[in-house]
Amino acid sequence: MDQWKGNRNPDDPQEGYFVGLMNACGYRTEDLKKPIIGIANSYTDVNPGHRPFRELAEHVKEGIWAAGGVPAEFNVPAPCDGMAQGDGMHTILPQRDLIASAVEAMARAHGFDGMVFLCSCDKIVPGMLMAAAALNKPSLLLTAGSMVPYDAPEGTYVTPDLKESIGSRNVGKIDEETFTRFRENICNSCGTCSMYGTANTMGVFAEVIGVCPIDSTTMLYCSGAKYRMARTVGERIVSLTKEGIRFRDIVTEKSIINGLRHVAATGGSTNAQLHICALAEVMGIEMDLARFDEIQREVPCVAKFKPSSRYNLCDYYKAGGVGATMKAIRQYLYPECALAMGGTVGTFLDSFSRPVDPEIIHSCEDPLYPDGCYAVLYGNLAPGGCLVKKSGVVPEMFRHRGPAVCFDSEDELRTAMANQQIRPGCVLVIRYEGPKGGPGMREMSIPAAMLVGMGLHTSVAMVTDGRYSGATRGPCIGHVTPEAWDGGPIAAVRNGDMIEIDIDRHSIHLEVSDGELRERLQNISRPADHPASGFMAVYRRIVNGVNSGCTWLYGEGK
Repeated sequence: MDQWKGNRNPDDPQEGYFVGLMNACGYRTEDLKKPIIGIANSYTDVNPGHRPFRELAEHVKEGIWAAGGVPAEFNVPAPCDGMAQGDGMHTILPQRDLIASAVEAMARAHGFDGMVFLCSCDKIVPGMLMAAAALNKPSLLLTAGSMVPYDAPEGTYVTPDLKESIGSRNVGKIDEETFTRFRENICNSCGTCSMYGTANTMGVFAEVIGVCPIDSTTMLYCSGAKYRMARTVGERIVSLTKEGIRFRDIVTEKSIINGLRHVAATGGSTNAQLHICALAEVMGIEMDLARFDEIQREVPCVAKFKPSSRYNLCDYYKAGGVGATMKAIRQYLYPECALAMGGTVGTFLDSFSRPVDPEIIHSCEDPLYPDGCYAVLYGNLAPGGCLVKKSGVVPEMFRHRGPAVCFDSEDELRTAMANQQIRPGCVLVIRYEGPKGGPGMREMSIPAAMLVGMGLHTSVAMVTDGRYSGATRGPCIGHVTPEAWDGGPIAAVRNGDMIEIDIDRHSIHLEVSDGELRERLQNISRPADHPASGFMAVYRRIVNGVNSGCTWLYGEGK
């Protein structure tokens, strides 16, 4: 401990400029001889998952000061996927890499010795994981905790119920008064939406790979335990920094496999494929769609949560939390993987003793699904593959055959749904929404939820080169590769073409001959109403595909 030396030496006259500017910020010269811990804070007033960080950051700082370190807070963007639905969604996935590069650039510029990442939501958690991997400094993540569910006379509701109510209102299943009450109350507090969407999937992933305290994500944002945890994180990052324990000492290929297996065992978001592959890309680890599928198939699915079941994130925590689901699949995890908060996966599970609710968290001997929660489908419609969360699909829709109804954008689809033009039995094909085509690979969150609210998720499938929210249920197939913008076969589908989907057989087939398909592809043209300007034009030019997690500022082997 006494031998620790930081990135800056305040006694060196050449550091006089640095010392003077830090003195102007209120830091004393003696403070600058201690570990300087950057706090990448994604606080914002306009995202409930991140609003708690204004207060939590202060508790982290207290812990850092108490342990003999110096906190240095800065901010980064933190968009809310829910608020960005529609046109704003074009910018959401691209912001993941912008957040990563902003954090990396700031940390390198100021020479911080260690890092705490305050992050909660869909693109911010993976963006900060990518930054941590690129920086390879001592690092810890802390999520804000989950939103308080809404207890109504009819039952308990969380965010996906609000989205589905849009469809229910659209077809008259609920009246205007009920809909107004839902939209004013279902998002009941700050914290991440109380469902197993992308935000919580990636928060829990960060816990399992070892860089975020266990239960950080599932506990309520307003609990005393969260404030205590924030102080502990502040203290622990100083210890890690003094000991020289870096991000890649904790996060390895084996720990990423642990995290992926746990995601598959708990019914995680399909977006996890993009973000896990992107993190692997930054670290130079081989991980494409095929390997993602190979790894996730190895483990049974032992739990699933809203919207794929009636249990919300608070129920998950009370049922035993992340430790309980890790213990349920212990035989599939590498026990030697380290946890930055101390010990290893094995030692943590040896000491885990919380009561577990077997109705919510199953055993490997009594799984919900024997081979993960996803299915990667291949066929002439998606030669490079496509992805569906089978744990969110009703059994009668595992095999579906129906006529295609084609849309060249999400906007066209939403108009048709609002006008109640969707008929049972069809396959909705939404194209030119891939990473380049959109651009930005928009999620079809609202249309997918409306489909459920309209009662069509048991008779209508959706297929897109875009993606879906983690809060999606129903036969929603995304990540179709190659995308339409790159001349993928999805661009050649015509209204009325029959499409057959078989999740059990991992197949998706367009009933058009190879010759006919080739001829059609030779005569397609990109739609003119998908413009890209500013940074989105740059994104379209350089973004990688689904297999690399749609990275664009981070390349292989970085």
